Amino acid sequence: MALSALAMCSRALLKIGATTIASFDEGTAEAEVAANLYPSTRDALVSAYPWSFATGQRTLARLSAVPVADYRCAFQLPSDFLRALSAGSGPRGAGVAYRIAEDRLHADEESVTLTYIFRPVDEVLPPFFQAALIARLAAEFVIPLTENTARAQLLFELAEREFRGARLTDSQQDQPPAITDFPLITARG
Repeated sequence: MALSALAMCSRALLKIGATTIASFDEGTAEAEVAANLYPSTRDALVSAYPWSFATGQRTLARLSAVPVADYRCAFQLPSDFLRALSAGSGPRGAGVAYRIAEDRLHADEESVTLTYIFRPVDEVLPPFFQAALIARLAAEFVIPLTENTARAQLLFELAEREFRGARLTDSQQDQPPAITDFPLITARG
């Protein structure tokens, strides 16, 4: 079942015994905490692991401005960019040396394909990730709303277990990556 940001925040509030919210703008302490902590908590959890549902590839637009030093070309990062995984050129999505500076990618290639983690739409998050996010939100919400640090510590431990379970579930949806280049085998001849 697809949950909205509001629904996930309300479930997290229920976990800590707080009142649910109907809107982020309703003026309650719960709504203020949820509105302020939800976006950064979601983005941190999404960018912490290369989730299959939040990994994409895009050929980047080259900018006319060139980097000051080290690289010849600059490329505009996508607006939904959270974290780079690799950069490639031509038919490959990896193998290009690059640096992220400000909102640009610098490289020595004329064209770059970026493999990256993007910010997915809340309603398409899979259930295993929603559970991990709700657990993490509950842990984040408990101190501002209850000031109970012992309970916060317990909730952070539970959130970490949910996160590990979500990573395991996500990793089972793909085949393990093959080793494409291993210098020790090449050296043995």
